[in-house]
Amino acid sequence: MAVPKQRHSKARGRKRRTHYKTSAPTVGVCPECQEPKLPHAACPECGAYNGRKLTAETEDAE
Repeated sequence: MAVPKQRHSKARGRKRRTHYKTSAPTVGVCPECQEPKLPHAACPECGAYNGRKLTAETEDAE
C-alpha cells in the first residue's frame, strides 16, 4: 500500500485546491411577474411554474 514518506505542507494542499470555487447560482426571470427566480423552480413571489399557478393563496382565519 502506498504511504507518503513526508507530510505535505498546508500551502501545497491549498495550492492544489485553488480551482475549487463556488459559483453564483443562475437566476432567471419569472415570465408571469418579472421577478428573479431560480431555474426549474416555482417563483417565490407569485408561485407560477411552467405557465401554471402552483401555490394556493391562503388567508389567515383570525
